[in-house]
Amino acid sequence: MSDIRDEEDAHEFRAEALSLWRITFSPLIWAVHFVTSYGATALVCAKGGTGAVALLRLGIGIGTVFALTLILWLAWGAWRQWDLRRDREWENDAGTSEDRHQFLGHAAFLLAVISFIGVVYVSLPVLLIGGCG
Repeated sequence: MSDIRDEEDAHEFRAEALSLWRITFSPLIWAVHFVTSYGATALVCAKGGTGAVALLRLGIGIGTVFALTLILWLAWGAWRQWDLRRDREWENDAGTSEDRHQFLGHAAFLLAVISFIGVVYVSLPVLLIGGCG
């Protein structure tokens, strides 16, 4: 009986460890997008020519679409982990392993929403600014 419980505990620990990693992925994508976008812009404006700005816009646009796609995929997984539609439980305050699992999904979903908005706002200057000058 103890071996079965130990195996269940190990499986639960792996699932929760993966959930903890999932919480960090959306903000990490946002941060990488931010640093890449502004770093590339600084390099192009300092060293690039007149045609480089158009190429920069294309690159940031592709990077933005890629980042938003990844964040949406992570948000979908977090939404499924939160499992709100099945039990209609907005609060997870009982302290059971299922409640912790759903809470981590909820937190990952909210961080994905914030990260999505952050990536959109980081890419707005590309649409609004004409050039480096």
